[in-house]
Amino acid sequence: MADLNGFDANAVEPNAGFGLMPRGEYDAVIVSSERKATKAGDGHYLSFEFQVLSGEYQNRKLWANLNLWNKNDKAVQIAKGDLSAICRAIGVPTPKDSSELHNKPLKLSVAIKKNNQTDEDENRIVGYKSRNAGPAVEQSKPLSAVATPW
Repeated sequence: MADLNGFDANAVEPNAGFGLMPRGEYDAVIVSSERKATKAGDGHYLSFEFQVLSGEYQNRKLWANLNLWNKNDKAVQIAKGDLSAICRAIGVPTPKDSSELHNKPLKLSVAIKKNNQTDEDENRIVGYKSRNAGPAVEQSKPLSAVATPW
């Protein structure tokens, strides 16, 4: 719990919320990463939190989950391909820990996709590239990456 004594919601305008970012490429960095258990409890994934560095959407966050430890071989193959694209984009080809990937700029290719569970549109990361490279490397399957205002 936290002491909120003295806070008056009537004295502060509520946040209006944040809409979707347009499809496009955004300079970003990984600000955190964490290994998490799957809902089924039979595997783990690496969760990345990205932060946009500049422009109208500066400081917006996006997430990507890579199923690196999963009983589904295809999911692992896709996740390894995405991790390879991230590592190549930031110039760290053989990381020993995911923290080595933090705070190194890269370019994210972001799309708007329909969330199959909520049937609502959301932002998803669909590719990664170096800030100095050509077109982003497109993923073969969408990631669970959703833009939020933080």
